[in-house]
Amino acid sequence: MTSNVLVFLGSALASAVEMVETLTIVLALGVTRGWRAPLQGAAAALVTLVVLVAILGPALQSIPIGALRIVVGSLLLLFGLQWLRKAILRASGFKALHDEEEAFAAEVAAARAAGESPRTGVDRYALVISFKSTLLEGLEVAFIVITLGANQGATGIAAAGAVAAFVVVVIVGAAVRHPLSRVPENALKFVVGVMLISFGTFWVGEGMGVDWPGAEASLVALIALTAAWSARFVRRLRHQHPAVAA
Repeated sequence: MTSNVLVFLGSALASAVEMVETLTIVLALGVTRGWRAPLQGAAAALVTLVVLVAILGPALQSIPIGALRIVVGSLLLLFGLQWLRKAILRASGFKALHDEEEAFAAEVAAARAAGESPRTGVDRYALVISFKSTLLEGLEVAFIVITLGANQGATGIAAAGAVAAFVVVVIVGAAVRHPLSRVPENALKFVVGVMLISFGTFWVGEGMGVDWPGAEASLVALIALTAAWSARFVRRLRHQHPAVAA
C-alpha cells in the first residue's frame, strides 16, 4: 500500500513538472498563431506517449523479477540523480531557476518571427513545435511511469498519477491562459529526484538480495535520508556561492 501511494505521487509530481513546461509552449503558440494546430500537435504527442507506455510497460513484466528490479532501480537512480542534481544547483544559486514567464516570452517571439499563420490549411510550424515539445518533455515522464510501475506491477497506478497531473495542469492552464510561473517547479523537481533515488535504491537492493527492514516501509526511511543529505548539499553549496553568501 505504501509503495503504491508513493508510486502515484512520484508519477504525478514528475508529470506535473514536465507538463507545466509543455503548457508554456502550447500557450505561447495558441495566443500567437491560433489554438487549433498547437492542440492537435500536443494531442498527437500524448497519443504517442500513451502507446509507448502501453507497449513497454507489459513488455518489462517478462523479465525475471530479480533482474527487473536491478534494471528498473538503476534507471530510476539515473533519472533521480539527474533531477536532483539540477534542483540542488538551482536551490544553491549555481544554476538559474527556470523562468516560465521568460520561456513564454521567448516562444511568443519565435512564433511571431516564423511569420503569419496560414488562413487555410494546417499551421505546420505550430503543429510541429507543439508535437515536438510535448513529446520531448513527455518522454522522460513516460519512462518514469514505466519504470515506477513495472517492478510492482503498478503501471496502471503510475499512469493514473500522470493522468491526474495532466488533468490538473490542463484545467488550471485553460482557466488562467497564462504560464504557471507560481508553481514551485524547482521544489517539485527536488522532491521527485529524492523519490526516484529512494525507489531506485530500494529496488536495486531487493534485486541484489537485500532484506530491507520493514519491507516497503523502508521506502519512507530512504526518502527521509535522501532528502536530508540533499538538503545538506544545498546548505554547503550556498555557503560556497559568493552571491548567496553575500
